[in-house]
Amino acid sequence: MQKLRVGIAGYGIVGKRRHQFIDTHKGLRVTAVCDQNFKEDFETPDGLLCYSNYEKLLQSPLDILFVCLPNNLAADVTIAGLNKGLHVFCEKPPGKSVDDILRVVEVEKQHPGLKLKYGFNHRYHDSVREALRIINSKELGEVINIRGVYGKSRIIPFSGGWRSEREAAGGGILLDQGIHMLDMMRLFCGEFSEVKSFISNDYWKHDVEDNAYAIMKDEKGRVVMLNSTATQWQHKFSMDISMTEGYIELSGILSGSKSYGEEKIVMGKRNEESDNGQMASNTIKFLEDNSWRDEIFEFADAIINDNPIESGTSYDALQTMKLVFDIYYNDTEWREKYKIKKYFK
Repeated sequence: MQKLRVGIAGYGIVGKRRHQFIDTHKGLRVTAVCDQNFKEDFETPDGLLCYSNYEKLLQSPLDILFVCLPNNLAADVTIAGLNKGLHVFCEKPPGKSVDDILRVVEVEKQHPGLKLKYGFNHRYHDSVREALRIINSKELGEVINIRGVYGKSRIIPFSGGWRSEREAAGGGILLDQGIHMLDMMRLFCGEFSEVKSFISNDYWKHDVEDNAYAIMKDEKGRVVMLNSTATQWQHKFSMDISMTEGYIELSGILSGSKSYGEEKIVMGKRNEESDNGQMASNTIKFLEDNSWRDEIFEFADAIINDNPIESGTSYDALQTMKLVFDIYYNDTEWREKYKIKKYFK
């Protein structure tokens, strides 16, 4: 089988990591990349074409485009790829605003034969998959409520400072990192019908948030709470899911930085005979992160075998982006200060 030719727009930390796992698929081959840090176009000794901008990249013969660019470029390059006849994989978030993903969806409709997938990578972590399996199996009953914290120590990462600039990013820690946990909460509960929130940038003083506190009610009346924070001095990922017959605790998430601790899931079954809150539990620890590989392989399978995109569809991207901006909008001071639009009913 002739390998599908893959181009990567944005060859920083994420682009290079995508390259690493694309190369493990027998049906894919990265043939070209672009990055604004390339001072000129060149070809590596092993034949990889390297361009200084995405327009030149799109002139290269490709079948698939991976978009690993800042938020203000993501939607435009995704649209350009679709219009070029390419299958497109775009990292989260899908843009800097809901309007961006709405534009992409309109173009996607014009190309029904092409696959479009968004990189909501956390869905492919083994702990998250196991939690979803338990919830869907009903072995611990129904979800009652969920509490989640996802935090790191600052907004500006080692890879650059654009994430702290509203003009480039569109939002701060919630849009950059918290969007993963919101996507998982949608995965576990469905859509949310009511949101209350407080948004703050009091500590880092950027024009994007460094803390978002949200309380959301889903369509079944279940309440979910989230703190997305850039003032969590020790990186933290945790989610507590209360069930009618027990509980699920997710803690740690395997990442490239290894800074969120070991990834594990704790499951406990409710014991009506216990009056002191003590109960038996089972813990599973996950030592390997196969999420990047599995996500890419699912995308490749959808292209090669013409299967539908299962996770990370444009619908997922749109609904999660709407939820992000719903949280922004429902803090009145934040809404007025940054002219946040209302995208929801």
